[in-house]
Amino acid sequence: MANKPVYGYEMADPVTYELLKDFAAKNRNKPTEAETILWEYLKSNRQGFHFRRQHIIGLFIADFVCLKHKLVVEIDGLYHQLPEQQTSDKQRTEWLEDKGFKVLRFTNEEVLANTETVVNVIKTYIIKGITTLKQL
Repeated sequence: MANKPVYGYEMADPVTYELLKDFAAKNRNKPTEAETILWEYLKSNRQGFHFRRQHIIGLFIADFVCLKHKLVVEIDGLYHQLPEQQTSDKQRTEWLEDKGFKVLRFTNEEVLANTETVVNVIKTYIIKGITTLKQL
């Protein structure tokens, strides 16, 4: 019997996977307005890249991820402005980057008010292989 290949994105923690899977399903069924709008642009390869939403990576659930390009896109609501949440977000981003992912963060307001700009930043990031938003 051949060994199943292991892919870099198969990083879900087996101990917490079922709990995270249930939580991800609930998040998919009750997205924020910003997530719904951005998903309309990202789903079904509409931008030429395959994205998943509410995808488990390690102990985290990414709002959106393009596995081929190892890009995580997070949409942050108001609670992300709280100091303890900013610390948690920083640790999460560091962990994801340590695993080879790049993380782009946008606020709900940015997505709602400037959806096309957000989508263009994501596309540009992938197409040009940019490693920092400062290069945009």
